[in-house]
Amino acid sequence: MKKAIALVLSLILCACTLTACGEDTKGEGVMTYAEYVAAPTDSQVVVETYVQATRSWWDGKITIYSQDKDGAYFLYDISCSEEDAKKLVPGTKIKVTGMKTEWEGEVEIAAQDELNPATFEIEDGNYVAEALDVTSMLGTAELDKHQNEFVSFKGVTIEASTDADGNEAPFLYNWDGSGEEGSDLYFNISANGQTYTVLIQRYLCDPTTDVYQTAKTLQIGDTVDLEGFLYWYNGANPHITKITIK
Repeated sequence: MKKAIALVLSLILCACTLTACGEDTKGEGVMTYAEYVAAPTDSQVVVETYVQATRSWWDGKITIYSQDKDGAYFLYDISCSEEDAKKLVPGTKIKVTGMKTEWEGEVEIAAQDELNPATFEIEDGNYVAEALDVTSMLGTAELDKHQNEFVSFKGVTIEASTDADGNEAPFLYNWDGSGEEGSDLYFNISANGQTYTVLIQRYLCDPTTDVYQTAKTLQIGDTVDLEGFLYWYNGANPHITKITIK
């Protein structure tokens, strides 16, 4: 009897461990991450994934950074009520139906057109990804495989940014320095002999957030650790959510 009870407890513990690690069975008609990657651009896809962060809700739509144990999905302008937007806290499991699209190298799920929006359903389950250190992958093809994942960059250096007037600065409001407080905030980092542009996306991390305020204190030459989502725009263009100045 004791052995039987021990076996049952062991099976329960195993099941709980798998759930905590994000291991789950895909529902009927739902793609695995590998199937999603293999699907052609401009085809309909159905995936199950977990919310990691969201941009501000606006006009019946929301943009979601999401991920499961196998990879990440950028969900652009998904149809969403304001009430449902409040439910999309980090870890929430959702089933998403939409069109696989690509824009300037960024692969995402979006609406087919105005009459065929991308939609989601909230499901049971929870998973929050840990940041994957991709510092050593910078400048390599290996980085491409982790598009949209929650990642970290360790010990990178702040390099000068140059605005449209040729002035150097540790960061710029907008990519060309044409913005102001509250605009997207861009800065350059270097690692492995190469320089990359990263940004703080204002609808993801607005000026009231720690990361936005920390970015405003950056100096050229600072060494920093970063965390954020590996967004793509003609190459890696991460959306940063945390800065630690060393």
